[in-house]
Amino acid sequence: MKQTYELIAPCHFGLEAVLKKEILDLGYEISQVEDGRVTFIGDDEAICRANVFLRTAERILLKAGSFRAETFEELFQGTKAIAWEEFIPEDGKFWVAKASSIKSKLFSPSDIRRIMKKAIARRLQEAYDLGQQPLSETGSEYPLRVFFFKDQVTVGIDTSGDSLHKRGYRTLTSKAPITETLAAALILLTPWKKDRILVDPFCGSGTFPIEAAMIAANIAPGMNRSFLAEGWKNLVPRKHWYNAVDEAMEVMDDSVQVDIQGYDADGDIVRAARENAARAGVDHMIHFQQRPVAELSHPKKYGFIITNPPYGERIEEKKNLPELYRQIGERYRELDAWSMYLITSYEDAERYIGRKADKNRKIYNGMMKTYFYQFLGPKPPRRRPEEKNEG
Repeated sequence: MKQTYELIAPCHFGLEAVLKKEILDLGYEISQVEDGRVTFIGDDEAICRANVFLRTAERILLKAGSFRAETFEELFQGTKAIAWEEFIPEDGKFWVAKASSIKSKLFSPSDIRRIMKKAIARRLQEAYDLGQQPLSETGSEYPLRVFFFKDQVTVGIDTSGDSLHKRGYRTLTSKAPITETLAAALILLTPWKKDRILVDPFCGSGTFPIEAAMIAANIAPGMNRSFLAEGWKNLVPRKHWYNAVDEAMEVMDDSVQVDIQGYDADGDIVRAARENAARAGVDHMIHFQQRPVAELSHPKKYGFIITNPPYGERIEEKKNLPELYRQIGERYRELDAWSMYLITSYEDAERYIGRKADKNRKIYNGMMKTYFYQFLGPKPPRRRPEEKNEG
């Protein structure tokens, strides 16, 4: 019988429901949803598939254990009680890469790292009959991520390595980029589908259009990168990684016809966006153009604007923002039956756009509180079956 694990997928605060749906669509059972992370049940193959296919998770952690600790002695004993030898081989390299603490008595990252490292080393020395002989730590890497919440400690081993927002396509970025995982989650929050128009009038390095094209073509976000757990011969057979990529190749369809456009006022940034799209394999699916938002127009109905406009943190002059958001509102009103979704931390966005959003969702972009304003246009009329056949 296959070994099953609890796997923890951290995500942006406020987007847990999107990640939960993605995990369910992959065929795995959810065991817990908390602020900023979703835990699910899966086997060694799930580690590979989750890393390759999930668009909105920040990384995939293999849950090693959880326990309560209010003192450093309890932290040491709780850590030592975990069967580390089931995860880390005798020559494995391990360390606490990140420790976060909320509403807990223990909160010093450096002390937490030191004590947990010592406890794991002691456990492995005993398990491998090494006595006082130090561990070599010359083998594969097993970095740990530890969460303290109300004195409950959850310990995960990072399977991803670089954060999953690093898809491998974006080397050239604009000044305030939106991460790939956040862009994908925001697109998936909207009713946009590949047969609808999508325009990003502040496309920057192209993240929204590129992620939309990858969704439309069903391109798995992790196809063109490597993962830390590929080196875990003791836990994940190599063939599972190959199988996950083979599966991704089988479901991909980059011949799909779409209308996705990205504009930016900065010509250098538009060129960078084109290069990023080429690296992602979707440059043939996106029309990029140097164009200010004041020139935004489209002859067709029922399109979507999904965008991350400037909000003052990244441009020197906040005084430009009222006029910029006024232009956004004006151009949006000229479009026929469109929907608009924009993420911004600018508190006066609705005032200058000229109308209140139909929905508003609070989302944390890193530590910055932002709002995802949703202006909902009408749904297109349902096409009759014979029209579908013609189209």
